[in-house]
Amino acid sequence: MSDQHVAGSARLDTLPVAVIGAGPVGLAAAAHLAQRGIAFVVLEAGDSPAAAVRQWGHVRLFSPWRYNIDAAAAGLLTEAGWVRPDNDKLPTGAQLAADYLQPLADLPALKPHVRYGARVIAVTRLGLDRLRTTGRDRAPYLIRLATGEDVLARAVIDASGTWGKPNVLGASGIPAHGETEAAAYVETALPDVLGRDRDRFAGRRVLVVGAGHSAASTLLDLAENALGTTVTWAIRAATPARTYGGESADALPARGALGTRLREHVESGAITLLTGFSVQSVTAGPDGVEVSDGTRTVTADRVVGATGFRPDHGIVSELRLDLDPIMGSTRALAPLIDPNEHSCGTVPPHGADQLTHPEPGYYAIGVKSYGRAPTFLLATGYEQARSVVAALDGDWAAARDVQLDLPETGVCNSSQDLDSDTIDAGGGCCGAPAAVPEPAGRGLATGVSGGLLRTPLTVITAPPTPAEQSGGCCG
Repeated sequence: MSDQHVAGSARLDTLPVAVIGAGPVGLAAAAHLAQRGIAFVVLEAGDSPAAAVRQWGHVRLFSPWRYNIDAAAAGLLTEAGWVRPDNDKLPTGAQLAADYLQPLADLPALKPHVRYGARVIAVTRLGLDRLRTTGRDRAPYLIRLATGEDVLARAVIDASGTWGKPNVLGASGIPAHGETEAAAYVETALPDVLGRDRDRFAGRRVLVVGAGHSAASTLLDLAENALGTTVTWAIRAATPARTYGGESADALPARGALGTRLREHVESGAITLLTGFSVQSVTAGPDGVEVSDGTRTVTADRVVGATGFRPDHGIVSELRLDLDPIMGSTRALAPLIDPNEHSCGTVPPHGADQLTHPEPGYYAIGVKSYGRAPTFLLATGYEQARSVVAALDGDWAAARDVQLDLPETGVCNSSQDLDSDTIDAGGGCCGAPAAVPEPAGRGLATGVSGGLLRTPLTVITAPPTPAEQSGGCCG
């Protein structure tokens, strides 16, 4: 496909919208595109929908089904005879994939347009690099796949996520000394320590590094299942209070229970906690791997790096992006997701206006849109998908009518049964009588970033209307 095929606006109208990623948010975008009759193609690197989700299929989500299903997707599925899961049940990643995302991807409205094994390695404008301006708004997007194939699109919705780019152990944002050489000893977040990865952990000395929910999930699995594992937990903070979170004051009981259970195991000595531990070196030796902060050294057989994830903007380096220098999100979105000001449940409503870049027609949505902020929930991504698709359809009234109903970190009892899959059995919610305990669900990383200083840049995406709504910051 040669650059001489650069086409005008009429040609753009005949091209599909390309969605990168067939995870929950990417498929939600596809559902909204199908609902609006907009041509699209979904490019998924894996061999099935929700390929990344399936990698943490053993993990039970904190949020119940009601927060994990997109409205447009639910509408299409219901028309096809799908039976919606119980809104109050807490699905595992495997259940999310099998009971919702696979049926969604298999719908006649989506299936012909989803391509598997289509790994995107670059996105640019056909015939134009980042420097060239003339004709840019009329040039199709060129999406290059790992196979060498080029795909043209009129717009790009990047829902590729961050799962494939975990943060390093090193405290300075780069690998610690020796970390690369000791990679054989290091696991990324959420290993299946009770299932497929059990043999690597049972009876071993395990060091878990990180202060988010993924670290807490792994620590509980190791401490509560008689694996004969010696468990050490290292965090950079001076106190684990932020990891313990709201506990009994969390509106998602499973998330609150996680902090409560973790604190109990630390206090009992089942988990050895090292605070103020910033990894400086990782050294493989005859007795395992030594992890040091320069003063203290922990010798372990396995190290779990539960230090969060970061977006890969490399594939779009030839596009004109306006990224916040700290968060890695758009500048307009950054102050709305600042983890110093917001929890997962207090992020204000936001949509296409806050996700717009100087490159018209390119939007990153889902967890990738948050950059390094850990405050993302699926419900937020679904609303992003709805708003962005409406904007691409020229329906700015709908695009700007952004609404979110998110669980905050402040209600319900956290005395839960770890094996239960319901949220209505916990009791004590706002003073209600306690009933059957609830589970401590296992969730993805939600660590806390440092101080965020920025000057937000407002990007004008279309002529303003009286109905414009960009959400409001929780004050």
